Order: sequence, then C-alpha cells, then structure tokens
Amino acid sequence: MIMTLPTVNGRFQERWQQARLLVFGDLMLDCYCWGDVRRISPEAPVPVVKVKEKTYQLGGAGNVAANLAGLGCRTTIIGLIGRDAAADRIRAMLEAMGIENDCLEDAGRPTITKTRIMASKQQVVRLDEEDGSAINGPTAGRLLTSAGQILPRVDAVILSDYGKGMFASDKFTQALIAACRKRSLPVFIDPKGMDWQRYTGASCITPNTAELELAAGTPIRTAEDLIPAAETLRARLDLEWLLVTRGPRGMALFGEAMEPVMIAARAREVFDVSGAGDTVIASLAACVAVGMNYGDAAVVANAAAGIVVAKLGTQPVRWAELEPVLMDSAENQSAFALWKVADTREAISRLAHWRQTGQRIVFTNGCFDLLHPGHVSLLHQARQLGDRLIVGLNTDDSIRRLKGDQRPILPGRDRAAILSALEDVDMVVFFGDDTPLELITHLKPDILVKGADYRIEAVVGKDVVESYGGKVRLVDILPGHSTTAIARKMTADTQSDTGGRDEHQPGTA
Repeated sequence: MIMTLPTVNGRFQERWQQARLLVFGDLMLDCYCWGDVRRISPEAPVPVVKVKEKTYQLGGAGNVAANLAGLGCRTTIIGLIGRDAAADRIRAMLEAMGIENDCLEDAGRPTITKTRIMASKQQVVRLDEEDGSAINGPTAGRLLTSAGQILPRVDAVILSDYGKGMFASDKFTQALIAACRKRSLPVFIDPKGMDWQRYTGASCITPNTAELELAAGTPIRTAEDLIPAAETLRARLDLEWLLVTRGPRGMALFGEAMEPVMIAARAREVFDVSGAGDTVIASLAACVAVGMNYGDAAVVANAAAGIVVAKLGTQPVRWAELEPVLMDSAENQSAFALWKVADTREAISRLAHWRQTGQRIVFTNGCFDLLHPGHVSLLHQARQLGDRLIVGLNTDDSIRRLKGDQRPILPGRDRAAILSALEDVDMVVFFGDDTPLELITHLKPDILVKGADYRIEAVVGKDVVESYGGKVRLVDILPGHSTTAIARKMTADTQSDTGGRDEHQPGTA
C-alpha cells in the first residue's frame, strides 16, 4: 500500500497547540564549534580548526521535546542532568522554548554533551562527555514518581532511548510502559541496541533499518527482506505499530491485520541526518495525540523528516516549515525553503546565540510582494552593514489592510521561501501589525535599515533602536523598479489600477 500526504484544515495547528505530550529519556546538549581549516598542525598530522562560532542545541530527548515545541505542542520533559554548566544551559534553553522541565539532577553523572567540530560545513570530529552506566534503584524510583505525577495530564508519551543508561533496566522500562497503558496513553519509543524485549507492549516503535536489522538478527537489503523481519518483531513485542525509517527510501509502517504502508521519501537535499529520528517520533506522536490515524500520521512524520535533513546540525522542525506541506496535498517546493523562517520567540533565541559571539544584527522589513532587483539591492546593502540580516515580513492580512484586497499577489509562505533562498538573508520573521514596531522592540537589532527615500525621523522603530545605542541607516535605492508597477502591468488588461505606494524598496505604507 502506498499513501499520499493528507490534507488538513487550518484548525490543525490549534489542535496541536492543545496537545500535551511527555518526553522521557536521555537528555543531551549538542555543541557545535564552527570554523575553518587552513593548515595542518605542526604537532601531529591533524587539521587545525580555527573556531569562529559556537552554537548549542538540545539533543537526544531534548531534541524530541524541541520538535514538539516547534510544532506548537505543550511539552514536558523528564531526564537526568548533572550539576554543571551544561545543565544550566539546558535549563535555560528549555525555558526559552516553553518546555516544562521536570528533569532530575544527579551530581554523580555529567550532563551528556556532544561537541561537534565543524569546518566548511563538514564534521571533523565529535567529542562525547557522558556516563552511560545504568541508573541506580533510587534514581529509577525518583524518575517513576515524577512520571506518575505528570501522566494524568498528558495525551501521549515518548520514550527516547539513546542507550545512555536510562532504559538499561527491563523492569524500569516495563514499569513506565505499564503506567502509560493503564491510563490508555499511547507510548512511542525510539529504540536502541539489540535487545528490544524491554519495549514489549508499546504502542509504536520507530527504528531505522540498521537498528531493525540488529534487533531482528537478519540482513535487510530490500523491501522483501524488510517485511518479514518487521512483522515478526512487531508480533513478538506485542506492538500495535512499527514504523521503520529507511533513509532515502522513505518509511514503512506495519500494523496488525493490514498491508504494510510504504511511504516515499520527500527530502530534496540532505545536508545532515542528525536528529531526523527525533523529528519523526515527535511529529508522529503529535499527530496521533490529536486524533490522526497512524497511516496519515506517518506520512506527516515523513514530510517533517524531509525538512530537517535539509538543515545542518541538530535542528527541530517548525510549524512554519510544515504548514505549507500540510495545507496542500500536492508537492509544495516552497515548504523546503522555509528553514530560515522563525517566529518571534525562536528569533529571540537565535539572536541570543549570535550575540554571544559578538555578531551585529541588522533588521529591515517590508511586504516583498513580487521580489525585484530593487529589493535584492536593498537587502544586499543591509547585509553589508552587519553580520546577520533579519527580515521582518508583513503577513497576508497585514498587506491587505495596507494595500487593499488585491494584495498580496504572492501568499506569505511563497514570499518567505523566496527571501529564504537569498544568501544575504539569515532569518525571516512574520509580523501581523501594520508596522514592525513591536517586532523591533522584541528583537532589538543593532542596525535598522530602510531605503534612502525615507526620512530618518519617519522610520518606524527609530526611537526604540536608538534608546539602547542602536543605529538607523538609510541605503541607496535602485531606481526603475516597483512592485506596484509590475502588478499594474500584469493586470492592465483585466483590472483597473488599484493604486498604492511605490514599492521600489520594502516599506510599511
């Protein structure tokens, strides 16, 4: 059986925002050291990486929770952290994402940290700090008590097993599954290792092909190999569902008394598969939690995975990226170009990371309806004034209020996708007000940019930016280019002129 992407209505995000999920598992901190290699060390035949920037992401169970939060779900996480700086950073990141933190501190274990040294977008080496020994009895008891207090107020549970000691005990894992099933809560597990008996009775597990091959003890090269191995394991472990991720071959879903569902991969480009399994299990569980059937939920999870593998490093999927795919069952190319789009909360978080490395933030805004050379010139000049360029983008409703019912010509997701494709643009943030004043107040850019046909005194946000020492800059405009003129030319034979401000550069009028 081959399934296609389900079409959902506009209330789907609202349902996700009401979903409550618990993530329980191996919580990690992913550190990325970005740099370049220009020489070989005189001390040993190894490259010297000159570090230019460090960024941090939640990893393991933390990345699962980040994916749920990115989709709008109300999320709680339970895991183990140490008494160290990495734990402090994780707490701050969870708080910034709105994830409820019920993690337990264990002074005898370091917070699991994976440091990746990156040069020219390639991973040079990874450094792991961890204690993978099995948790002791008292710690297991505390974790079960914490879970028991949270289960009555969630709709689904994800167990994220990275083989770091949390689920080493079959008795502990089975106690968790039993507590969930007692409350009729679906339990999703991302498995690890060869012995999966501890997962018996789960609702669904989500191995990749290599993990399934290891657990089944048989080579899997083709779909013909896959089907008997998956069906046998599903029955042996008393699983309702088994979803196998197959990389470039997509996914395969197995359930009781049904034909296997084969789902084709949707990724356009693959930069990094780190964390893709976290995205799969998060989006699958979120869909099931709001009532979607497993077949459709698996197809949505496949689409979400296709988005995150096009990103570099461990990064969660966001509703703004997934929405265009869900709103149209046809292929939507623009959906996969939206990885630069962020909501205000996420933008604030990203900017904090950039500022930690001393980067200057530049902001400009506009409708960018029918992008033309004038827009491109302004964006390029703005980018030259700092290290990161943030573009505030009017929503469709905002443009209609400003320019009339015939605008925008291009919907917001298409305008965002086009801007995201420009090298000069580092982030796109929608705003729904008539002006970007509130967005500027939240983001606090170092430099606010508009076109030279503005007077500095009339630039929205000038007083806010200057109040904390920021600057307002006017850049040259490229004459002879106008969105309004283009729109008139396109509709001259069918529509009367609707007027409107000349959009030779992005504005708010």
